[in-house]
Amino acid sequence: MIRFAASFAVALGLGTAVQAQTWDMPTPYGDTTFHTVNIRDFAEDVSKATDGKLKIKVHSAGSLFPHSEIKNAVRSGQVPIGEFFLSTLSNEDLAFGVDSQPFLATSYDQAEKLWEAQKPVITKLLDKQGLMPLFSVPWPAQGLYTNGEIKSVDDLAGLRFRAYNPALEEFATLAKAAPVQVEAVDIPQAFSTGQLQAMITSPSTGANSKAWDFVDTYTKIDAWLPKNIVVVNKRAFDRLSEDEQKAVMDAAATAQTRGWEMSKKEAAEKTAEMKDNGMAIVDPSPELEQGLKKIGDEMLANWKEKASPDALEVLKAYQGN
Repeated sequence: MIRFAASFAVALGLGTAVQAQTWDMPTPYGDTTFHTVNIRDFAEDVSKATDGKLKIKVHSAGSLFPHSEIKNAVRSGQVPIGEFFLSTLSNEDLAFGVDSQPFLATSYDQAEKLWEAQKPVITKLLDKQGLMPLFSVPWPAQGLYTNGEIKSVDDLAGLRFRAYNPALEEFATLAKAAPVQVEAVDIPQAFSTGQLQAMITSPSTGANSKAWDFVDTYTKIDAWLPKNIVVVNKRAFDRLSEDEQKAVMDAAATAQTRGWEMSKKEAAEKTAEMKDNGMAIVDPSPELEQGLKKIGDEMLANWKEKASPDALEVLKAYQGN
C-alpha cells in the first residue's frame, strides 16, 4: 500500500516538490544594448542560484511583445517578468516620469538620489497593479543628435524630432519642433526615410543605431538620465519558493549595481565610438544652454501643475523641501 501511494504521488507530480520552470522575459532593446547584456547576466545569476530550478528566457528587441505592451503583458500574467522604459508610464502617473524632466537630474549622483526618492512611490503605484519592481538602471545622460551644430533652441524649430515619451513630446513642442514617436530599433530607418531629422537620446542608442550614418553632430547637453525598470508579476513571484525568491532578489540587487556601473562605462565608450566614426562631439553653446534651461523650467512648472500627490512627493523628497 505504501509503495502504491508513493507511485500514485509521483504519477500526479506530487513526488517532486520543486520542478524546474522557465520564465519568458520580454525586453525592448537589442542584444548589444548594455541593458540587455545586464539582464542576460541577471537571468544567468538566477539560474545558477537556483541550480536551474528557475530559468529566465530573455526575448530581446521587442521580439515577444512590442515595447508598449510589455508592462501590461506582465500585469495580466501573459509573462511573469519584463523590462520597459519607466517614463513611458507617465500617462498613468507623472511619478513614473520624474527622471525624464529636462535638467532636473543631469549626473549619475543626482540620478541615484532621484531614484532613492522615486522608488518607494513607484513601488506603491506598481503594487496596486499587481507588479513589483526588481531593479532599475539609467541610460547615460541624453544628448542632442543633428546634422550640423545647433547653436540655439531656435535652430530646432520645424525639425522632425524623435519623441519616445510624453516629456520629449512636450520638449519638442516647446522647442517648436515636430515630435514623432519612433522606437529605438526603428531609428535608422526613420532617419533614412526623412521621418526624423533630430533626436535626443543616449550615447548608447546613438552608437548602437550607428547614428553617424544619418547625422554628423552630437551635442553633449546632458539633459537627463532616464531609467529602464524590470518588474515581476507579484502572483508569479509569490508562487516561488523562499529560496527562489531570495535568488531573484539577490540577483536583482546585483544587476542594479552592475547596471549603473555599465551605464557609466557605456557613456564614455559610446561617445568615443561616435567620434571615431566621424561625428563631431561638441559642448552646447551658452545660448543653447540658456534656451534649454528655459524650456526645462517651463516643463517643470507645467509638470507641478498636473502632478499627483505621489509625483509631488517624489520631487519634494529629491529636492529636500
